[in-house]
Amino acid sequence: MSSASERACAVVLAGGIGSRIRHLYPELPKPLIPVAGKPLLQWICDFWIRQGVRQLVLSLGHLAPVAERAISQWNWPGIEVMPVREEAPLGTGGAFRFAAAAVPLADPLVVLNGDSLLVAPLDGMWRLLENPEIDGVVIGVEAPDTSRFGRLQMDSNGFLKAFEEKQPGEGWINAGIYILRRRLLSLFPGHCPLSMEYDVFPALLASGCRLQVFRTHGDFIDIGTPEALAQAEQFIRRHAGALSE
Repeated sequence: MSSASERACAVVLAGGIGSRIRHLYPELPKPLIPVAGKPLLQWICDFWIRQGVRQLVLSLGHLAPVAERAISQWNWPGIEVMPVREEAPLGTGGAFRFAAAAVPLADPLVVLNGDSLLVAPLDGMWRLLENPEIDGVVIGVEAPDTSRFGRLQMDSNGFLKAFEEKQPGEGWINAGIYILRRRLLSLFPGHCPLSMEYDVFPALLASGCRLQVFRTHGDFIDIGTPEALAQAEQFIRRHAGALSE
């Protein structure tokens, strides 16, 4: 395992309302929706533990008590799993900053969403952080149709320039996974709600931060729509070998 992965803490943003599919599971927070026998959030934790992460903070909001009861039953030997609850909606950037305060020694910090899962080779992303001049890493996945996802605009060396609006066609999409050195938290805008894509990353780029895009090929699922949720069971079963021992 990479030493960077063992030092890292994964912050999973799992507090959203999930308005487009809320009617299907009104009693559950979106990341707790069962897929192939257990909550998607649990599959996400499985995957990141297999990437070498030994500490996870689960940022909760909507129906947090329901999520806390479920999480209390999960157990991975040698792994610390810490739920934290935001009392008011903070946005993705605000929720990450709030959750990061619960693990003051963790560095780097992985930020990911609790309603999507990327199954892809990721070893190379840790190696990028061996270069001290790189402030953070953004995971990009090649997709045949980027109309549901934001595109990544990069320079010739693969450094992030901007997040582009959703548009049809082939391209590199934002997988919603970022590895950031802890020092970048001091550059976050102070207001809330705070969006990672619309507030935090423009501020980091304006401050001169060097954010490398790690481009990988893999399979990506986002359960944010009824159509995508219907495909999730098959997705998990297809990748079961990569998600659990």
